Amino acid sequence: MKTERHVLASKPPRANAQQAAPTSAPAANVENKHSERKETVSPPAAEEKRQPVVPSSISSHIPATRIIPPVNPPVNNPTPPRPTPDRTEEEDNDYDSDDATTLGSLEFSLLYEQENHTLHCCIIKAKGLKPMDSNGLADPYVKLHLLPGASKSNKLRTKTLKNTLNPVWNETLIYYGITDDEMSRKTLRLSVSDEDKFGHNEFIGETRVALKKLTFNQKKNFNVCLERVIPVSDDSEERGRILVSLMYNSQQSRLIVGVVRCAHLAAMDSNGYSDPFVKVCLRPDMGKKAKNKTQIKKKTLNPEFNEEFSYEIKHAELAKKTLDISVWDYDMGKSNDFIGGCQLGIQAKGECLKHWYECLKNKDKKIECWHSTNMDVDPGALCNNH
Repeated sequence: MKTERHVLASKPPRANAQQAAPTSAPAANVENKHSERKETVSPPAAEEKRQPVVPSSISSHIPATRIIPPVNPPVNNPTPPRPTPDRTEEEDNDYDSDDATTLGSLEFSLLYEQENHTLHCCIIKAKGLKPMDSNGLADPYVKLHLLPGASKSNKLRTKTLKNTLNPVWNETLIYYGITDDEMSRKTLRLSVSDEDKFGHNEFIGETRVALKKLTFNQKKNFNVCLERVIPVSDDSEERGRILVSLMYNSQQSRLIVGVVRCAHLAAMDSNGYSDPFVKVCLRPDMGKKAKNKTQIKKKTLNPEFNEEFSYEIKHAELAKKTLDISVWDYDMGKSNDFIGGCQLGIQAKGECLKHWYECLKNKDKKIECWHSTNMDVDPGALCNNH
């Protein structure tokens, strides 16, 4: 805009000279003198001082608007400053080139239903996965693993999608029997792998979510970049879960123990399943009547029993007793395989102690609770269950 104003300032004197020429020669001479003065004086401010001395006879023929100099006289044109680069855009570009993004991203949602003790894991889709096959594509699937925990009892997986780097599953996998205590200390590992037809699946990337970050009964969405984490070694802390009910019947002076169901048991047979049954024993000093066992359920890792056993005992004596619960895999003609177990009583800890205490405190009220079946329970001590 400053350059434009400089051009406008140089035009008015020329126009004034043309309009003043028809009047008379002296007037033209006067105007020419003024034009010469303007050419010799470089600062426009000097022109502003000399213009008022023009004779009134000449100025009367010149429009006032052409005599008035520009309000903002032109100055030397500096080089316009270069615009500063957008720092945010540069940072975004740096982020896009992050090496972690080459593995791809995974979108999923988690929902913990406290009343049902279920963890719903909806695997939505992955994007931009790393090519793993010779055709530049992959055959991806997602595997879920609750940490810490035994691999077979705590792992769930989606279906495999062929020849894609942007798979869309929209598949919901459910963990049953997840207690509030487990939600506070467990971590969910989500790993993406490429399925190989020769049986050697290749690890692509993973992400982990501490379950304590979830709000109960509220779905939370995730869209995260996969990370290069070395797959964890499997441990055997847990071998599944069992849902048990307890009620003390004050009228009959009986403890009623219900074996409802099991979930995510460890596979003990070569076919990938087990033939589970449950043994229940109240000790000590209860004799043969203290031992009970459920029916056998064939080829399943999630058996439903819905069986109850009762023990005649005074309420005051329960504080001295321990309830042993063990899960076994039936093998015909062989010794049965111990899957895992738990012990309820005043000597127990965590959910097992809480469940037993709630039963003693609330007579005639059935209380259900999920318990982990652990390998660290000595099967030989479970009322000689072997």
